Amino acid sequence: MSLDVSAILNRIYESFQSLRKEIDCAIACISGGVDSTTSAVVAKKVLSDKLYGVFIDTGFMRAGEGVRVKEALRSLIDIEIYDFSEEFISRVEGLEDAEEKRKMFRDLFYTAVKRIASEKGCSWVVQGTIKADIVETVGGVKTQHNVLTEELLKRYGIRVIEPLADLYKHEVRALAKYLGLPSWLVNRQPFPGPGLLVRVVGRVYREKLELVRRLTTVVEEKLGDKGFSQWFPAVWEYNVVASGERDGLVYEVHGVRVTGVTSGKRNYGYPAIVRKVPANKDMYSIHREFDTVTHPHVLVEVEHRGTGEFVVAIRAVITQDFMTAEVGRLSPDELRSLAKEIMDLEPKVKMVVYDVTPKPPATIEYE
Repeated sequence: MSLDVSAILNRIYESFQSLRKEIDCAIACISGGVDSTTSAVVAKKVLSDKLYGVFIDTGFMRAGEGVRVKEALRSLIDIEIYDFSEEFISRVEGLEDAEEKRKMFRDLFYTAVKRIASEKGCSWVVQGTIKADIVETVGGVKTQHNVLTEELLKRYGIRVIEPLADLYKHEVRALAKYLGLPSWLVNRQPFPGPGLLVRVVGRVYREKLELVRRLTTVVEEKLGDKGFSQWFPAVWEYNVVASGERDGLVYEVHGVRVTGVTSGKRNYGYPAIVRKVPANKDMYSIHREFDTVTHPHVLVEVEHRGTGEFVVAIRAVITQDFMTAEVGRLSPDELRSLAKEIMDLEPKVKMVVYDVTPKPPATIEYE
């Protein structure tokens, strides 16, 4: 069934018009992704010079992201960059639990939003919340920082406009294309609201964060032409807490918690890394041989060396709505080439692994 994009856009405009007289001015939080940018562009058409585009540098963005986004979107909307990176990083250092990280990020983010809005004399905020964010938060899979209850709105002292809250990702992309947004933006891979924070798996500290940031550049460039919906690295410390063998699969369990989803609900378990896949097994099916509640993410070793302290997990998926996702398939040679590049660049990386678990039972992100 094809989407009636014009009807979607008209519905969004109607909802805006009903609020227009109440809106003094608004800031639009823009990350450079299709959701936030499409929200901002729609809002700009209605609010004109009553809308201010802002990019908040949380310290968990990709290298050079703020400047790149500002320049890339110059023809669509003016963006001011606000640097809160030191404030964010210093407050989350030492945190380990995924939900604790997400909630701290939310508090820091909306404290920053409130400060910017007050500076502009605005009481409204436009943000790119979509249906999947709401479903995952309400369903208890993970706290999406941009899904706010009435209690939270009162705490932060803001009012939000969410033009895309009824849409899934593929619908947002269709709307962006209809609005004439550039194809690089329409098809850009999503980036989580908390950014690299949820890819620094387990305890947060600066060395690990910077490693993730550097590797993100490498992995995004290396896998950018493979047709995946999302592709990225995550990092945790090499810490084997158990090992075993199951029907020819030799594996080890690492002592860091990662997020899975079972019957629409969140569960935390421990990643299982298969050291070698027997020739008679398909590595993209081996997750079925593990208890996915205990081990939500099953990964396969690509390269390993005797020294080093970090595991780099490569994740690549194919999906339409991001509620379910299949694993992106890479050949052994492609995986080894990527792993070799990572290990040549980063001497503290002990192991590179590839995630072979679909969503569900895994989530796309690790936290």
